[in-house]
Amino acid sequence: MLWTPGQILKTRPYRIDTILGMGGFGMTYKATHLQLNYQVVLKTPNLSLQNDPEYPNFVRRFIREGQILAKFCQNAHPGIVRISDLFEEAGLHCLVMDLVVGQSLYDAVQQRGRFPDTEAVAIIRQIGEALTDVHQTGIVHRDAHPGNIMLRPNGQAVLIDFGIACELVPMVPTSKHFAHHDFAPWEQQMEGSGKPTVDIYALAASLYYAVTGQTPTPSLNLHFRNEALPPAKDFGVQDWVSLAIEKGMASDPQKRPQSMKDWLSYLREPIPSTVAGVSVQLKSAMGVDYTRLRDLLAAGKWKEADGETLNVMLKAAKREKEGWFVDSESIENFPCDDLRTIDQLWVKYSQGRFGFSAQKRIWLEVASKFDCETESKLGERAGWRKTESYTCFLNSCNSNQSS
Repeated sequence: MLWTPGQILKTRPYRIDTILGMGGFGMTYKATHLQLNYQVVLKTPNLSLQNDPEYPNFVRRFIREGQILAKFCQNAHPGIVRISDLFEEAGLHCLVMDLVVGQSLYDAVQQRGRFPDTEAVAIIRQIGEALTDVHQTGIVHRDAHPGNIMLRPNGQAVLIDFGIACELVPMVPTSKHFAHHDFAPWEQQMEGSGKPTVDIYALAASLYYAVTGQTPTPSLNLHFRNEALPPAKDFGVQDWVSLAIEKGMASDPQKRPQSMKDWLSYLREPIPSTVAGVSVQLKSAMGVDYTRLRDLLAAGKWKEADGETLNVMLKAAKREKEGWFVDSESIENFPCDDLRTIDQLWVKYSQGRFGFSAQKRIWLEVASKFDCETESKLGERAGWRKTESYTCFLNSCNSNQSS
């Protein structure tokens, strides 16, 4: 059964608008809810599978996809597409999902060309962090290629299409191993592997595509024909990004990082070796003495240095009586010389881990909107986590992290 544009469903009040696509496992349609007048994505099993002897298995897997997504909908994970309904129409099962407004990473690269390293890494990190949560529930996506990574206009990356996802030990046996030829590792295509290293390979291959603008050499050719993958650094990609790709796309799955969190650790820009040797001039446009802050940082007394940072910032802003920054004007008019001195002191003595500029770099990588989840990611990346709580350095200065 194939739904056609203009068709109105009987089970639910949806009108089919257009066919969005057809993959190895499912078909997707853009549809309009007639009563609420908003658009959604409807997904059904692929038409070509409906006459397959294994179709009952595919239906069970399809229903399982809805159950997988429902787990994450409870917490409204920003990096995973939300599902709102699962129903059956004339014997055809259907998932109702949010319509993600934007374009896929694949289309964006086709349109714009290769992405700057930092922008591509920020996108892949968002998906990697979403997959970290997915893996913790015992699920592997197995199809995290650029066509399934949607980019919202606000920069949020969203992973869609969990159609071939499976538990770490697949529940539904099948002789068919669906996978994207260019972005899936050989062991998934040949053996149907459902280990987390499958998603690591796919994300590394997606990063390769994003930063080079080139489709990676298929894994089957790399593994069985000894063909080479042109190194990403040959395209002007930074060495640390190229290394992350190399680690994630290792042909031997045992030589890849074994968890998504471990692979994401390669996607952190290394601290410049020159940081420690930089001489910081204690400049101040307002006559503030930064000697004590320098000495506290040099001694590694981070908590005391945090308090001293607030003191000197209030002095520089002429807000010592108020004791805090009460308006955006005070922040916007903060002297640049003083902001630079404070930042450079923190960057120097923390080996590049702390400081306004360090926070800004991390913020640009993890932020999609200002909420508790983003703050948590910022704290995780900045190294503030202590067991299940956070020890926040520069706590009083977080409002200036985008300065």
